[in-house]
Amino acid sequence: MTKLAMGLHGQVHETTVRVLYGDTDAGGVVYNGTYLRFFEQGRGELMRDNGLSYKGLEELGYILPVVESYIRYKAPALYDDLLTIKTCITEVTPFSCRFHCHIYRDGTLIVKGFTKHAAIIRDGSLTALPADYLTGMQALAK
Repeated sequence: MTKLAMGLHGQVHETTVRVLYGDTDAGGVVYNGTYLRFFEQGRGELMRDNGLSYKGLEELGYILPVVESYIRYKAPALYDDLLTIKTCITEVTPFSCRFHCHIYRDGTLIVKGFTKHAAIIRDGSLTALPADYLTGMQALAK
């Protein structure tokens, strides 16, 4: 896989979001940084719907900060648009994971990208994911 490959594979999760007025910039389009929040919503719902909630991971003392991200903007989203967020896990190691995300408006791809996350504990030390999360995430990536 090339570094900027952003296809969807494995188990693809779908959720929707309505663009709020506060998501837009002075030009009336979704502010570019807002898409990272939409990516977060997509991956959070993917994890939660598969019994691997971020909240549960944090309660165990782990966090998954973003260490790398990439977004390719293809078309704008506007206030009140209903967007479909498709998310999948494409890569899982004991110490990191990568999520791909595609966002659609009316069936048209408008944004695609990825986020890569490191597994750390609260003091910032790199650590292996808990075994149940690692196994569950690996299953979703297949």
